[in-house]
Amino acid sequence: MITIIQRVATAKVTIDNQDTGKIDTGIMALVAVEKNDTQKDAERLLERILNYRIFADDNDRMNLSLRDINGGLLLVPQFTLAADTQKGNRPGFSSAAAPEKGRQLFEYLEHKAKTTYPKVEFGRFGADMQISLVNDGPVTFMLKT
Repeated sequence: MITIIQRVATAKVTIDNQDTGKIDTGIMALVAVEKNDTQKDAERLLERILNYRIFADDNDRMNLSLRDINGGLLLVPQFTLAADTQKGNRPGFSSAAAPEKGRQLFEYLEHKAKTTYPKVEFGRFGADMQISLVNDGPVTFMLKT
């Protein structure tokens, strides 16, 4: 699995002109499922997101995790992260999971996130979403399992 995490002051997902997920200080994570990913990969990715130290401590060093600051988590499915962009001018998606597998693993990630962390919101798999955010820093990282 691949994720781009962004430290945000605020972030929200809008679907059909309705806000469906919104957080204040925390992490907005775009998540892609690749062909060979498993539930174990989803669990590992969630733990990395929750424990990745990207928030400032009292000495202004990135030393605190999302759990440490009790921030919000917004998980958004984004299959285009799995694109092959090595050649040409058009992305290829041969490494991305098939839509049904992608849906199943993202829904598994949702379930694990809901049972693991109290402040979590979601985008919707397969939906046309508009994402608004204020990147704090900016701070952006790519994580893979």
